[in-house]
Amino acid sequence: MNCRRCNAPLNRVLIDLGHQPASNAYLTPDMLEHSEVYAPLKAFVCETCWLVQLPSYHRSDELFTPDYAYFSSVSPGWVEHARRYVEATIARFHLTEKDWVVEVASNDGYLLQFFKDAGVPCTGIEPTTSTAAAARDKGIESIERFFGVELARELVAERGHASLTAANNVLAHVPNINDFAEGFSILLAPEGVATFEFPHLVNLIDECQFDTIYHEHYSYLSLTVVSQMFAEKGMRVFDVDKIPTHGGSLRIYLCLQEAQTHPETAAVSDLLQEEKEAGISTAEYYETFAPRAEKIKLDLVEFLIEQKKLGKSVAAYGAAAKGNTLLNYSGVHADLIDFVCDAAPSKQGQFLPGSHVPIVHPSTLHERKPDFVLILPWNIRDEIVRQHGAIRDWGGRFVVAVPKLEIF
Repeated sequence: MNCRRCNAPLNRVLIDLGHQPASNAYLTPDMLEHSEVYAPLKAFVCETCWLVQLPSYHRSDELFTPDYAYFSSVSPGWVEHARRYVEATIARFHLTEKDWVVEVASNDGYLLQFFKDAGVPCTGIEPTTSTAAAARDKGIESIERFFGVELARELVAERGHASLTAANNVLAHVPNINDFAEGFSILLAPEGVATFEFPHLVNLIDECQFDTIYHEHYSYLSLTVVSQMFAEKGMRVFDVDKIPTHGGSLRIYLCLQEAQTHPETAAVSDLLQEEKEAGISTAEYYETFAPRAEKIKLDLVEFLIEQKKLGKSVAAYGAAAKGNTLLNYSGVHADLIDFVCDAAPSKQGQFLPGSHVPIVHPSTLHERKPDFVLILPWNIRDEIVRQHGAIRDWGGRFVVAVPKLEIF
């Protein structure tokens, strides 16, 4: 196996999470009678370019299917995050009705709806039929394609160049990351801006966020690696923000190398130095990750077995991809977790892949009154606690497992 960015051999294993199904391959009741497709979930560190990655065991069209069940608008906090982004970029880059904004992986229009409302022309690129249809219901043009050099050239030929491109939490999802990056260098206007948001590798390693590793995430990214990758495609990072989403992410701002209106801020060199000092380009930085993840697994299993012996009930909240990694790595099934609540109608009535825990409406919490609620998407734990704090009325308690087992 070779690195997807530099083609060097992959020899250093970051963590082996066993064989697992795709994290968003939810099961209908009929599908429970059939076997599931499992693939190795093993992350590697390239010791040449230091990209952390999974081998491509699945094709993108196998993971991001027409009935893809993740709809961004389900999370009010994420929608508000998008609204603030739109407001800030319109003001900072003086976007008007004369500009064109393109979002790659636009999902259900959670972000572009705000550009549309502001009168800025916009187009979404979203390969999953289910979410693209939801975006069209909001009046947002959506192209059902995977993005890369080919589509970028077609768009430029038909529409011209984009003033702004946005790509949130998608850079990690593309197997051909070089083709994907080059597409933005083709699509972007001479003084245009491309923004990307992605979970920061430093947070993944330092906080042992191993459950953010799943088949849909091919790459795990640092500013060091991303800036070098885009530089090879004729682009440069001129600003970067640390943001709290997804357990700690980066928002980077790029332009073409020859752009005149985007001087580099001190934030870029500061973060590159911070990553260097952390040791992301050294093998030693990654050595303790797997043992720490194993401890988290053992602590969770011990807790669940203890509650089972005591006759206590445990439910979960959030049928999130990270939760599926956690449960499958830990060998947890529906015998230890009674059900998982999720606000997305697209997931309700189905079952989690691998563990086969049934997914139900959040009202089930108040109907069945479990003793403990394990929050699987720990990155939005505060939002979940605010929405469902009433579990305290019957003595229920919340639990998170990552980065350490915590009952509160």
